[in-house]
Amino acid sequence: MIIITGDLLIKKGNMPLALQYAQKHVAQSRTEAGCISHGVYQDPENPLRLFFYEQWADQAAIDAHFALPSSQNFVALVSDLVTEVPNLHIFNAEQIK
Repeated sequence: MIIITGDLLIKKGNMPLALQYAQKHVAQSRTEAGCISHGVYQDPENPLRLFFYEQWADQAAIDAHFALPSSQNFVALVSDLVTEVPNLHIFNAEQIK
């Protein structure tokens, strides 16, 4: 399994639009092959920060996800709403039972 975490720091006044874009992106991502989970959360300690948590079956699923026009469009849309370059971390994980 691949785990992706990321966060966006949103410019003041842009959170409603950023949430709209993020929720649409999350809903679309959840329909993709290989998506185990995908969520976006507003940070209660910093209301201008959105945190993303994703689980994917494998690298092929992530490659397909990032190649989709809808994913690329999401990045383009939010790039005007952020105060700095987004943080993105990708982990190769194995579940311990």
